[in-house]
Amino acid sequence: MSGKIGTVGIIGSGQMGGGIAHVAALAGYEVLLHDISPDRIETGIATISGNMARQVASGKLDEKIRTGALGRIRPATTMADLGAADLVIEAATEDETVKRKIFAQLCPVLNPEAIIATNTSSISITRMASTTDRPERFIGIHFMNPVPVMKLVELVRGIATADGTFETAKAFVNSLEKTVTVAEDFPAFIVNRILLPMINEAIYVLYEGVGSVEGIDTAMKLGANHPMGPLQLADFIGLDTCLSIMQVLHDGLSDSKYRPCPLLVKYVEAGWLGRKAGRGFYDYRGEHPVPTR
Repeated sequence: MSGKIGTVGIIGSGQMGGGIAHVAALAGYEVLLHDISPDRIETGIATISGNMARQVASGKLDEKIRTGALGRIRPATTMADLGAADLVIEAATEDETVKRKIFAQLCPVLNPEAIIATNTSSISITRMASTTDRPERFIGIHFMNPVPVMKLVELVRGIATADGTFETAKAFVNSLEKTVTVAEDFPAFIVNRILLPMINEAIYVLYEGVGSVEGIDTAMKLGANHPMGPLQLADFIGLDTCLSIMQVLHDGLSDSKYRPCPLLVKYVEAGWLGRKAGRGFYDYRGEHPVPTR
């Protein structure tokens, strides 16, 4: 059942969806980009164009290649416009209800041979696959953020995922010049199962007054050689996403060590979601980020 991918549909034109469209178009795939409004798709394509222009300016990309790649990204204003795709990657918000609604609308318009993938960072692949008409052609392809820069992709098979689907997805990821790591379908897979509890622990360290925002981030950057401190990273990921992954871990594994820190909950309730909201553990509204605690 292993097939050739020519056209890739992407649902969600935000940071992740846009990044996936960017690398797929550069690898020579035809890309159909869908979102809930044409404005969002336009913004997504404009962002991709800007990101590629930066790659050209820094000498990582040839202008001709950029123009060719942008020409391969087309807006898919309705779900039906994704009908021609051989592979559709869902990169919507990290909310299972939203994702299930998308799959319910997508399945009827898709070619029966097409593969559906989700870019979820934590939700059960098996459970989502079971709500579609093709569990054997459903797989998790979890890209890291920012997609054009990060080399890793987690491939996650559901219990029903066919070998052919896995092989096709693996070949697709390899063609993007990314490295595959295979994860079992357990809450948060590999990267976030390790990374998010570390971030949550850093928030506990702040909550308990053991260290300041700057103290914690400096400690991990210089003491553990991390390129970015855990609180700075949390702001980059989005505190709402961090919280939802911790909740998936806590609900799915029922272990108190995954309990989301009350301070993380408080920040999300305040709408201080990190960089995208202008405030999180740092305030981004001035010239330089300033700790908010």
